Amino acid sequence: GRAGGRGRGRGRGRRAGAARAGLAPPWSAAWICCWALAGCRAACAGDLPSPGRPLPPCLEKDYHFEYTECDSSGSRWRVAIPNSAVDCSGLPDPVRGKECTFSCASGEYLEMKNQVCSKCGEGTYSLGSGIKFDEWDELPAGFSNVATFMDTVVGPSDSRPDGCNNSSWVPRGNYIESNRDDCTVSLIYAVHLKKSGYVFFEYQYVDNNIFFEFFIQNDQCQEMDTTADKWVKLTDNGEWGSHSVMLKSGTNILYWRTTGILMGSKAVKPVLVKNITIEGVAYTSECFPCKPGTFSDKPGSFNCQVCPRNTYSEKGAKECIKCDEHSQFSEEGSSECTERPPCTTKDYFQIHTPCDEEGKTQIMYKWIEPKICREDLTDAIRLPPSGEKKDCPPCNPGFYNNGSSSCHPCPPGTFSDGTKECRPCPAGMEPALGFEYKWWNVLPGNMKTSCFNVGNSKCDGMNGWEVAGDHIQSGAGGSDNDYLILNLHIPGFKPPTSMTGAMGSELGRITFVFETLCSADCVLYFMVDINRKSTNVVESWGGTKEKQAYTHIIFKNATFTFTWAFQRTNQGQDNRRFINDMVKIYSITATNAVDGVASSCRACALGSEQSGSSCVPCPPGHYIEKETNQCKECPPDTYLSIHQVYGKEACIPCGPGSRSTQDHSVCYSDCFFHHEKENQSLHYDFSNLSSVGSLMNGPSFTSKGTKYFHFFNISLCGHEGKKMALCTNNITDFTIKEMVAGSDDYTNLVGAYICQSTIIPSESKGFRAALSSQSIILADTFLGVTVETTLQNINIKEDMFPVPPSQIPDVHFFYKSSTTTTSCVNGRSTAVKMRCNPTKPGAGVISVPSKCPAGTCDGCTFYFLWESAEACPLCTEHDFHEIEGACKRGFQETLYVWNEPKWCIKGISLPEKKLSTCETVDFWLKVGAGVGAFTAVLLVALTCYFWKKNKKLEYKYSKLVMTTNSKECELPAADSCAIMEGEDNEEEVVYSNKQSLLGKLKSLATKEKEDHFESVQLKSSRSPNI
Repeated sequence: GRAGGRGRGRGRGRRAGAARAGLAPPWSAAWICCWALAGCRAACAGDLPSPGRPLPPCLEKDYHFEYTECDSSGSRWRVAIPNSAVDCSGLPDPVRGKECTFSCASGEYLEMKNQVCSKCGEGTYSLGSGIKFDEWDELPAGFSNVATFMDTVVGPSDSRPDGCNNSSWVPRGNYIESNRDDCTVSLIYAVHLKKSGYVFFEYQYVDNNIFFEFFIQNDQCQEMDTTADKWVKLTDNGEWGSHSVMLKSGTNILYWRTTGILMGSKAVKPVLVKNITIEGVAYTSECFPCKPGTFSDKPGSFNCQVCPRNTYSEKGAKECIKCDEHSQFSEEGSSECTERPPCTTKDYFQIHTPCDEEGKTQIMYKWIEPKICREDLTDAIRLPPSGEKKDCPPCNPGFYNNGSSSCHPCPPGTFSDGTKECRPCPAGMEPALGFEYKWWNVLPGNMKTSCFNVGNSKCDGMNGWEVAGDHIQSGAGGSDNDYLILNLHIPGFKPPTSMTGAMGSELGRITFVFETLCSADCVLYFMVDINRKSTNVVESWGGTKEKQAYTHIIFKNATFTFTWAFQRTNQGQDNRRFINDMVKIYSITATNAVDGVASSCRACALGSEQSGSSCVPCPPGHYIEKETNQCKECPPDTYLSIHQVYGKEACIPCGPGSRSTQDHSVCYSDCFFHHEKENQSLHYDFSNLSSVGSLMNGPSFTSKGTKYFHFFNISLCGHEGKKMALCTNNITDFTIKEMVAGSDDYTNLVGAYICQSTIIPSESKGFRAALSSQSIILADTFLGVTVETTLQNINIKEDMFPVPPSQIPDVHFFYKSSTTTTSCVNGRSTAVKMRCNPTKPGAGVISVPSKCPAGTCDGCTFYFLWESAEACPLCTEHDFHEIEGACKRGFQETLYVWNEPKWCIKGISLPEKKLSTCETVDFWLKVGAGVGAFTAVLLVALTCYFWKKNKKLEYKYSKLVMTTNSKECELPAADSCAIMEGEDNEEEVVYSNKQSLLGKLKSLATKEKEDHFESVQLKSSRSPNI
């Protein structure tokens, strides 16, 4: 562990004699013994006769003194070491040296011959027991750059053509600048301390897209203090912060490590470091000479003073030398004088004087100060004549001119458009407070301008911006890489009395109209500082931009400072090349400012018993009725507009499927949704999904292969409209305790319905834990929930997600963000598709479209698919059917089962099984068999009977017919025909119309009721009836 060995850097950027400054020498005790032995041998050789010429005795210029390493008792020896290429004899003997922890005071050095502290001479300085690096024209001795790429990249590392070999910290004169890419680059310095000390440095760190850490390791590559916070705090633009860490005795290896995270096209701002001071080295054996451009005119100085403007000095100067002011110039801290160039149009600028009593303003031309050009050269230009008078622009709205040359704000309760006197608001109206700056004759009282440069002090005290009538524009500055600053301070935001009932998140807004005219890489930054804590860049614009407006919304009441910073180029140059590059701001409007003025009046609510003009605040969720100017509550499921509360139209209906909070401030989903489909009602309950859902999407890779993930938090519904999704940046100096306390000033904690963070995994960059950064709000306003795929210009295309496997419709939640960006002029919007999937119980699975792996295809509209069984509709009687069991022992069971697959959840439960009485099948089989057998037997018997009866009747009828026919054709015969013996020859025929029982049955069987047989009775002729 040594700091550059015996090599020397430039000026104060080096340490005079490594061993003499108490650092670990590049030789060990064995080497010192060898040196001492060589000296003894040389001395002995000098005392003995030699065949050649004897060695000359050593003079003081031929050697120098060093201390040996400290032994276990803390003591050491002072030994004489011959200078290189010197052969002499008679070196002084070693003597006991000062104790190891000895050091001299500031402005002194240890005179090694007598081992006493002496004051530094003129032109030099000393820190006593410290070393300082404040000159960065080149990398000082002892410092080294190590560039690594710590991501895990598929394939061999040498296959990456765009590696990190060219990434390093770059010296820039007064400071050193970190890398701008996504490589990990460490600036390393090793120092050996004999006693405890500290390291101190100044830095600028304004971009949270680059990670900046400072830590210390020992000679075993182990971090000295793992509990210390190694993350360095962010600073404001143009502000130099300081950082110090205690050092332990022994070897300390200091690391300044940066890692850029390039997620888009914007380049990161590098980290700047200067004035590195290390305290704790044991002694300084000589003083440091002042670097060029500085001087020390007193003995015993602990620092050198900077040479003033138009003077210069060389290294180790006791005083500064003046330049020839007529033909030469120099900036502060210069090491030489520069010839003055001829004046050009880039060396002057114009301003407008304040209005005079006649209402006129003059256009004045002035040389840029300090003036470095010459007018007496042949090709030089002269300053244009000044004094041209023009009419002054009118006062800004809310101000008036009382006959003087300046504008004054209107008194409270009055208003003016800037051209007329201030008048009180009519009865039933109140002033609309704010600021509207559109005329720029003088800089408003709550605005100020300044200029600064990170590398020099040329423009300190200059105006960064100049008023120019109808606009305000960037000033000349001192260098092309100056930051030209314009500040607007507003102590707070508060809605008007009549709008206190509109409890929306927006308290006010600031809008400005601007354009940039650039020929190089100029950048305009818009920054916001809340409660004077830290300035954050809200938006930036690079290059030439046409005239456009930008709006920033204020969500909380706090003290705000809005800053516009313009830089022509980030490359420092001696000559002015881009002085004509500028930015113009035409108007700045801030609404609802606490100390604002009024340009107009708006209607307000009057008390029910008042007839005057005193305004009263309406309760939350109430609007002002036009007819009576009284407060009236908004209808259900409407929210009160935050821009105007006059008239019933101020109550805006909520979107589909949403309801309003009790105070009508916002609309939200209560997690319940109803939909009619084909005469069937579908009811959804998303309550079990109301807790925040998360999605880690990726991995993705930057152009150089840095692995990162997109982390989304989704607060779907419920919670009375509160935004429960939180995203945070964990590389800040805020502690967990402060986060839990819920400080309003904790700007790194983002709350929304949906938010996104960029996660750098711990193994990706060698960090202890995963890093979260670039947190943004994707949704802070709920629009509605519907089964339709389009709502308020947000459209979910059919091919965005796979086709659902069932006929159950997907439910869509729509959100938007009120924050606009240059790429999303209407803000961001989000659609969450809820899909019923019984195979994914509980929280389910959230995914993004396959064609848009980052969740968005254009950076403005985000899409999510949330599949879960909890997204299924509630069960109804249409979702189950019944199954009847067999009849057993006179009883029958009826069971109810869900339809398969089951596309519902919760809702109604399955009915209990039903038990009913029944007749068994065996009994009825027996009865049926008996009846059937009886019927069969009866039918057979009747058939036989009728067949026999028919045969007998047929016989008798045939016999009768034959008898009748024989009587007609035969001769007279006897009374009897073929009467056998014993037969009765007397028969009689009896006609009867009465049917017998068998006849009736036969008639029924044959269905022949009208054409039936007659019963014929034959009697003997001897019957008395004949």
